[in-house]
Amino acid sequence: MRHVVVMTASGSVGLSFMFLVDFLALFWVGQLDDTRMLAGLGYAAMMTFLMISVALGMMIAGVVLVARSLGQGKAEQARDFASASMIFTTATQAVLALIAVPLRHELMALTGAEGEVAEIGAHVLSITLPSLPIIALGMNASGLLRAVGDAWRSMLVTLIAGLSVLVLDPILILWAGWGVTGAAASLVFSRVIMAGLGLYWLIRTHDLLKRPSLPALRGAARPYFGIALPGIATQASPPAGQWMLALAMAPYGPEAIAAMAVAMRLMMLVFGGIYGLSGAIGGIIGQNFGAKRLDRVRRAYLDSMIFCTIYTLVAWLALMALTGPLTRAFNLEGEGVAVMRAFTTIVTLSFLLNGMLFVAGAAFNNLGKPMWATLSAWFRDGVLVLPLALGLGAVWGAAGAMIGYGLAAVIAGGAAGWVAWRLIDRLQGQVDAA
Repeated sequence: MRHVVVMTASGSVGLSFMFLVDFLALFWVGQLDDTRMLAGLGYAAMMTFLMISVALGMMIAGVVLVARSLGQGKAEQARDFASASMIFTTATQAVLALIAVPLRHELMALTGAEGEVAEIGAHVLSITLPSLPIIALGMNASGLLRAVGDAWRSMLVTLIAGLSVLVLDPILILWAGWGVTGAAASLVFSRVIMAGLGLYWLIRTHDLLKRPSLPALRGAARPYFGIALPGIATQASPPAGQWMLALAMAPYGPEAIAAMAVAMRLMMLVFGGIYGLSGAIGGIIGQNFGAKRLDRVRRAYLDSMIFCTIYTLVAWLALMALTGPLTRAFNLEGEGVAVMRAFTTIVTLSFLLNGMLFVAGAAFNNLGKPMWATLSAWFRDGVLVLPLALGLGAVWGAAGAMIGYGLAAVIAGGAAGWVAWRLIDRLQGQVDAA
């Protein structure tokens, strides 16, 4: 439990700080008292989240292979995988940026955004999407630092980048009067800092990166993409789920969409510890699985479940108490108030089981079953979210749609948590028999 908590805390501090900065960007834009800007920024963030999810899935592959190689005592193989991961991820994000920037208006239309809200979202994307290769470098570097056990520097990569945005956002959004343009510009600046710091520490401190050769890249490609492709599919499911929720929310107007944007950012901020746990537990499980210590894998998984339960209950109580202040801080009105209340009082509690979905996904990825992580995530976001959001929305309006989103997480998280536990039991039996 100590190892789980230390790795999670160090990972989630930096991660939560980035989420805090992202959340404060919405807050500063909210002070302009224009719901259309909040909604447009929310739509743009949803589409950017989808693009970055590809980098997240590829980062997971690098972390899994590097952690497993280190657990097996194969340091040179770990360097090959780390270098290949950087190249594959950055190249993929560069291609995505080249495709997405010219199609940004069409992408906004796919989210259901219309009129001036869609124009605001497309404008934000024109600034943020070209920096996708840079954020890919930074995210990958942070993940690889965790894979080698350097939780402190992994945290600093995101922490220092976040500090830059914390300073720039109020200056550019309010003082300079740039509005959403300022929010997008400060985000790009932070990505440059994140990538620079991560690369510096990987190369100078850990000597984990090397000049790649074509044979090394070819050798890394098959195991890497064997994990990366289902990893990408898995990471793409949360933005897809948010897209489904946005489609269910759209009929209730920009107030509901603005509240949904605030709720989604607030969810990532408050539950940064759970997101950090899913990243930290992957390295712990991967190294112990590589060393054939399934007893430690079992213990880490159980401790993660306990951590999720305690964390969620504390967060739920805090958010219920803050419902009124949050609603007033973002100038939410009408349906927006109902959406925020549904989120803070009901949806946040769903993380009792939604957290298990994240932990189970990390376990699947590191125990040789990456496709299981993909299926469990898409069961929530691709199968359950839209019908539940539409169904409960028909009964309780925009608030019902938000509750449907939480119910999908409860069902999928409970199922994935049970399946992962059974997988660990089976692998333990195989090790004991050997």
